Amino acid sequence: MTAADGLKTALRERVLAHRDDLLSLSRRIHAHPETAFAEHRAAGWCAEFLRGHGFDVTAPAYGLDTAFAATTGSGPVTVAVVCEYDALPGLGHACGHNLIAAAGLGAALALAPHADELGLTVRVLGTPAEERGAGKALMLQAGAFDGVEAAMMVHPCPFEVAEFRSFALGTLSVAYTGRAAHPSLNPHEGRNAADALTVAQVALGLLRQQLPPQWKVHGVTTGAGTAPNQIPDRATAEYEIRASAAEDLRELRERVEACFRAGALATGCEVELTRPEPDYLDFRTDAELIALWRDNARALGRPEPLQREPFACTDMGNVSHAVPSIHPVLDITGGACGPHEAEFADAAVSPRGERALLDGAVGMAWTAADFASRR
Repeated sequence: MTAADGLKTALRERVLAHRDDLLSLSRRIHAHPETAFAEHRAAGWCAEFLRGHGFDVTAPAYGLDTAFAATTGSGPVTVAVVCEYDALPGLGHACGHNLIAAAGLGAALALAPHADELGLTVRVLGTPAEERGAGKALMLQAGAFDGVEAAMMVHPCPFEVAEFRSFALGTLSVAYTGRAAHPSLNPHEGRNAADALTVAQVALGLLRQQLPPQWKVHGVTTGAGTAPNQIPDRATAEYEIRASAAEDLRELRERVEACFRAGALATGCEVELTRPEPDYLDFRTDAELIALWRDNARALGRPEPLQREPFACTDMGNVSHAVPSIHPVLDITGGACGPHEAEFADAAVSPRGERALLDGAVGMAWTAADFASRR
């Protein structure tokens, strides 16, 4: 056995030695789902876990109440292990973020006693609001990833993918203001905000014919009047736009916003267009890191990864534009169900899901060690 083999054995044994604690924490987060920027218990439990194992913990961190940062080691190479723990409204942990949090803690815990000999500083980042709010984008702007040479996380999925690809995602809040009037007494004095939104939605429907197939526009009406005997003076909607790359997203946003302005122009209403959160950028996998991950995943007996076109969005994409990053996804359902389905929440506490948690922790620890050894 080589020295490298001996180190990897030690890293794996340390994860398995804390198996029960990691699974217990994952199940506790799963049983107490908290949505974007409200993950007080989950963030607190993760920070407490790391503090109890000798990490230097800052919580809250980077201006967000439910973010934390924890470090161990003092080497010249800084690797960030990213934890997510927010849940979906009404669906709980149907995206399996409880597994992501515990896998990240497990990887960091394995690396801790070996960090200095590897020349590593391990930075664990608790990142709230992935599902809605772009917590990582906010933390990136606040300096959470400054000095980081590699960032990594794993994500549960219905299939196995090493080189993860994602859409760029933008959000848009729309509010029309018109003028109320009686629909039979003085309709000519009204300015119908619901009509403005209807004009915009027709324009969007026509626009779709001229959009590349990977560009997506979808949304919901959140308000368009309260009674049929009053011309609505306010109408609101929430929309998302997706494109294969950040550069395309900017053009798509311009074209979509023009449709909403057309609705205002046609009806004499005013429109306010706002961005409720930062754009989610497309994820860009680092070639060196993913080659290391592939070898380690194979050694762990993970399924052979598939090649998949972009199918989701993540604020880890923003990180990948600034720092070499990986975001492999691990199969926990064999295609039986996918994220954001109620059954996926059950899979996030299943034996298959918990195996992915442990494999993810070991795989990230091995990949970080390999990366450090090449510096």
